[in-house]
Amino acid sequence: MIRVVVADDQALVRMGLRTLLDGESDVDLVAEAADGMAAVATVRRCLPDVVLLDIRMPVLDGLAALRQITADPALATVRVVMLTTFELDEYIFTALRDGASGFVLKDAPPEELLRAVRVVAAGESLLSPSVTRRVIERFGAAASPPPVPHPQLHRLTEREREIVTWVATGRSNDEIAAALVVSPATVRTHVSRAMLKLHARDRAQLVVFAVQSGLRL
Repeated sequence: MIRVVVADDQALVRMGLRTLLDGESDVDLVAEAADGMAAVATVRRCLPDVVLLDIRMPVLDGLAALRQITADPALATVRVVMLTTFELDEYIFTALRDGASGFVLKDAPPEELLRAVRVVAAGESLLSPSVTRRVIERFGAAASPPPVPHPQLHRLTEREREIVTWVATGRSNDEIAAALVVSPATVRTHVSRAMLKLHARDRAQLVVFAVQSGLRL
């Protein structure tokens, strides 16, 4: 069972998510919270697999709650999916940088939200190519800061660095494998090793580190 906590200040949204999640045999909605502070306390108490966390909440906003969750070693296995009505660049980048495993818009189809829960619970990130492109475009803008290499970037082998550069394009393991004429398993191995060396929480954060470091094809 995938244990889920929902945090949103709108009762109607929580009710809709509860109805959706309760209809799934492999998902268990263990708790709900109506503000960011309560969300952090609930996550610490329940230790869910996945948190569906609204960005705009009272008392403590979703981004601040995210930082508290991802900074707590006791919550290292908890994955966070941000819920928002606005796909704003600043929110996307900040949330991914701070350890979110993905984004879901509140008006997304129900099957997309359920897919997000399952993908993130499996240890993957929900980072679409369109979102990846927007992160890259932000750093390609004239006003963006110059790249700052990750302090552990030197630990990557030449092949791992190459793979991470491909990951930063938003391509899947299968697509990268086809481009490099290697097996998807080989790509997965290099991605896993790179995440370990760079202390990336998941693939989404690996993309942010790559872009911040100036790794481009």
